[in-house]
Amino acid sequence: MGLTIGVDIGGTKIAAGVVDEEGTILETYKVPTPPTADGVTEAICSAVSEVSSNHAIEAVGIGAAGYVDDKRATVLFAPNINWRHEPLKDKVEQRIGLPVVVENDANCAAWGEYRFGAGQGHEDVICITLGTGLGGGIIIGNKLRRGRFGVAAEFGHIRVVPDGLLCGCGSQGCWEQYASGRALVRYAKQRANATPENAAALLALGDGTPDGIEGRHISEAARAGDLVAVDAFRELARWAGAGLADLASLFDPSAFIVGGGVSDEGDLVLDPIRKSFKRWLVGGAWRPHAQVLAAQLGGKAGMVGAADLARQG
Repeated sequence: MGLTIGVDIGGTKIAAGVVDEEGTILETYKVPTPPTADGVTEAICSAVSEVSSNHAIEAVGIGAAGYVDDKRATVLFAPNINWRHEPLKDKVEQRIGLPVVVENDANCAAWGEYRFGAGQGHEDVICITLGTGLGGGIIIGNKLRRGRFGVAAEFGHIRVVPDGLLCGCGSQGCWEQYASGRALVRYAKQRANATPENAAALLALGDGTPDGIEGRHISEAARAGDLVAVDAFRELARWAGAGLADLASLFDPSAFIVGGGVSDEGDLVLDPIRKSFKRWLVGGAWRPHAQVLAAQLGGKAGMVGAADLARQG
């Protein structure tokens, strides 16, 4: 199969890209993300029509944040769009006249990294995305593993602290409450409030108060050596690495790939994640260690992965 389109549904924009068999994006088109479920479907079709006008397209892959059924057709539940058992595949296929595959967005990103990014050369890879929340994907034996009902790898909602922090999913103590961009900001605010004298650089980047701290401020301040910002990254990394150690006990991959916005800070966050992973890996002194790698495709991973999954049908 030749050219396919990958669609990445974001909170503010929907991006569609034409992708070739080598994972190269040839053309993209973006539209704002509408506020309604029907509007999102309309926007997907519009973006696909625009970007496909100059290319012979054979299939379309859509990455959706939410639970996608085992047939890769229906969005069972989406937290940020009012989709409940939404037959997205059928609706889009009827409009655009092309075969459509719907997949969870984190699975798409994981597959993109496995095929064309940091996962090349590995058969068994576990991906996590440290963004606002924590997502993931499982590739074992060169295959994306989705589980019987299509909703595997929701790593962010593994409970790591009994009766811990309330999560947006309604449970308590979920991993993403301790290892995510949202958690990073919480750590920095707490520490800046407790020891403002150690957060001078960080506070100066915002409005001068802990409440004004944003993720971008923490990254900039950490690179400048601000003690509170650096410590916030270390706390996030401690939880992220410990979680990877647990996943190693479950899946025993040859590599973990860490993506998402938090991972853009490179070794500032990855080195302490590796140290934490080594610290908490059961039997670590006697067993092989999986590599902990930085994602390579950045924000393109989901689009590229969705397009490649559509190519495979």
